[in-house]
Amino acid sequence: SLLNEINSSRACHILTLEDPIEYIHQHKQSIVNQREIGHDSRTFANALRAALRQDPDVILVGEMRDLETIATAVTAAETGHLVLATLHTSSAPATIDRIIDVFPSHQQQQIRVQLADTLRGVVAQRLFPKKGEKGRVVACEILVGTSAIKNLIREGKMHQIPGALETGSQHGMQTFEQALKKLTDMGLIDPVQF
Repeated sequence: SLLNEINSSRACHILTLEDPIEYIHQHKQSIVNQREIGHDSRTFANALRAALRQDPDVILVGEMRDLETIATAVTAAETGHLVLATLHTSSAPATIDRIIDVFPSHQQQQIRVQLADTLRGVVAQRLFPKKGEKGRVVACEILVGTSAIKNLIREGKMHQIPGALETGSQHGMQTFEQALKKLTDMGLIDPVQF
């Protein structure tokens, strides 16, 4: 996982906010503190505000479900924290839309600017059955926060993000269709209509 990679390679303070805690992280190079919503704090937003007082370098928000949590997470990113978060969406561009759309229309331009200034990337995942055996294989759509992507977000040109994603492989970007083709070519999954 991303947290395990950070924990193994950097000396920093990682703070997770989860509902529930699904995996206990051991201290490696980093100090990892895990907080459970419902036990250590009532809501993600409350836990995130309290987390900012604990001077973390990295914050994992188990799920951004509401405006208050999203706004606080973006503020945390603006103040120099690496914020990792999950949202239930169908694609990387849909994730950006969800973040913006949770805000009232009079605040959407401001959140577009804040998101454009802080976004590093979005990874969307889907599971597909393994070919010929039990189990599943993950397909990832990867959107990197390049200057072009950030400008599209800032300018509200969300409809152009899928095209930039499709042609952004030189920056490490990948659509679901491209991921599925790779998995099919590797013989890991049967061809999928997407």
